[in-house]
Amino acid sequence: MKAKLEDIASEKGHSSFYAYRFRVPFFEFKWHYHPEYELTCIIKGNGYRIVGNSYEQFVEGDLVLLGTNLPHTWSNKLNESSHSEAVVIQFSKEFISPFIGLNEGHLIKNMLEASARGMRFEADETFSLKMIELTESKGMERITKLISLLDDLSQKTADIIAPNTFHNIVSKKSEMRINTVCAHIQNNLYNSLSLKEVADLISLTESNFCKFFKKATGTTYSNYLNEIRINEASRMLVQTDKTISQICFDCGFETLSYFNRVFLKKKAITPSYYKKLHSK
Repeated sequence: MKAKLEDIASEKGHSSFYAYRFRVPFFEFKWHYHPEYELTCIIKGNGYRIVGNSYEQFVEGDLVLLGTNLPHTWSNKLNESSHSEAVVIQFSKEFISPFIGLNEGHLIKNMLEASARGMRFEADETFSLKMIELTESKGMERITKLISLLDDLSQKTADIIAPNTFHNIVSKKSEMRINTVCAHIQNNLYNSLSLKEVADLISLTESNFCKFFKKATGTTYSNYLNEIRINEASRMLVQTDKTISQICFDCGFETLSYFNRVFLKKKAITPSYYKKLHSK
C-alpha cells in the first residue's frame, strides 16, 4: 500500500527525538511512513491498526514498535461519548546508533532489527505511564528515560506484526490512488464494494486495478477486503448481541456460507465458537 512520507525531522525542531501525547475525537486514517523508528502506545480508543500488509484490531494499551520506513496507520470512528488518545515516540538511526554500538546495547540493537516488520508487545500500564512521563521531561532526562524505556522493552517478548518485510515504492500518483481506495473502503465497509466500483474511483480497468492493488499492498483486493470485514465481524461478535447472520450481512458479505468459510480460513475457528470463546 503506498504511503505518505512524514517529515518528522522538521516537526521535532532542535530536540534529539520527537515524543508527544495527543488526544483527538478519533484516529484519522493516515497511511504514512518515515525513516525514524516509532514507539506508540494507545492510551484510549479502539479500532484498526494497519502495518505493512497486516490488518489487526487494536484496543487500549496497544503497544507497538515500528522499524524505519514501515508504512502504518491507526484508524477508528468518531465516538461522541468518548475520545482517542496516544503517546508516540519517534527517533532516528543517527540518534540511537551510539547507544546500540555499546556492548550493553546489544539487546536494543536486536530489537530494532526485528522491528523492520513491526513488533507488538503485551499491554503494560507501568510502561505506558513511563512513556507519558517522558513526554513531560526536558533536557538530558529525556534521553536517559528513552534509553531506559528501550532497554526495558528489549527484554520483553513480542509478536511480529507484518508477515513480510514491506518495501515502499515512492510515487505521488500511487500514493493518491491507494489512499483514495482505502478511504473509500473504510467509509463503505458495510456496503457492497464491487471490483468495478473501486477501480472506477482511480480510473483503472478492473484488470489493471487488480495488478496495481497487488503490487501496492502485497495482497489481492478481495483478500484485503475480507481481512477488514472479518476483523470487524470479530469485534461485533464479542461487543454486540447481534446474531451471526446479522453480522454476516452487516459486514458486507452476500451469503452466510461464504462468510463462515472466510471466517474459518482467517481465524481458524467458526464464528459461533469465536463468540463463545471470547464471551468467556
